[in-house]
Amino acid sequence: MYAWSLFACVLIILALSWPSPARAAASPAASEAKPAATGTGDADAEGFFRSIVKVQARAVPNARSNASLGREREGTGIVIGDDELVLTIGYLIVEADEVTLIDQRGRTLPARVVGYDHATGLGLVRAVVPIGASPLAFGDSAKLAERDPVMIVNHAGASDVTLAYVVSKRPFTGNWEYMLEQAIFTSPPTLNWSGAALINKDLKLVGIGSLIVREAATMDGSVPGNMFVPIDILKPILADLVKTGRRAGTPRPWLGVAADEVQGRLVVSRVSPEGPGDAAGIKVGDIILGVGGDAVRTQAEFYRKLWSRGGAGVDVPLRVLQGVDVKELSVHSIDRTEYFRPKTTY
Repeated sequence: MYAWSLFACVLIILALSWPSPARAAASPAASEAKPAATGTGDADAEGFFRSIVKVQARAVPNARSNASLGREREGTGIVIGDDELVLTIGYLIVEADEVTLIDQRGRTLPARVVGYDHATGLGLVRAVVPIGASPLAFGDSAKLAERDPVMIVNHAGASDVTLAYVVSKRPFTGNWEYMLEQAIFTSPPTLNWSGAALINKDLKLVGIGSLIVREAATMDGSVPGNMFVPIDILKPILADLVKTGRRAGTPRPWLGVAADEVQGRLVVSRVSPEGPGDAAGIKVGDIILGVGGDAVRTQAEFYRKLWSRGGAGVDVPLRVLQGVDVKELSVHSIDRTEYFRPKTTY
């Protein structure tokens, strides 16, 4: 456990600067270590946590995502720009009708959506009034290694910080036509993961909380934890998201078909109503056998074959097993964001 010593000390320093008599009493040695460890004063600790805010979003009444995400959503955001720019996990703000931020001083601040990227799963909002917080610096998520200690910070601030380890870095696929070439998995899990900040030993931002998972480690499938989106994949698209609300270039084709890996087969578990797959006749329970002439058995194979066909708008030939019949279906893909319900404006 020696790897924790410096990092835990830094955490205790930060936590002790927040009002928490119980924690201070439980760690009497922390105050003695404070000057020698980093020289960080109360103002610096307060500034660190002030950069972490609560994101509250309400989706439009008829949002297509309400069935899976609910209309009222809540998670964490991180101030990353001097212009009140806040980074969060994208599913919190999909089809948002109203967004507010609550800072560490309890103030409720109106905000607006700046950008969303389905490929990474990240979203940006901006407060329309000053937050009064310094942006957190980006770290280098590529340099994180297994067994590295990290700190998970959510909107509750110093009162709900999780010390964790990186237990694996590996590709991740989700059945919502989503894939990361390398995600960060940590353990033990935190329950307030949505948009939570993953902080390295240098107190820099290296990831954004996305999910809680049952199998975080590669060697031991029984280890629960959290999945984080690496901050490195935001860096090359950040300017575009701020400028236009989306990444540059042609978006990927989206079918609106959720398929899960079941005993070596790719079984359709959900079809988005009125989406491309629904229009083409794909049904829950179908087995996706191939894209064009290429067989697929995993989500990763499916997505790579799908995305290699071209950009959004391309017709995608799918071979599916419906009952006892093998069918060749053509699905006219769209940009994922075209499926969203727009915010009402007058």
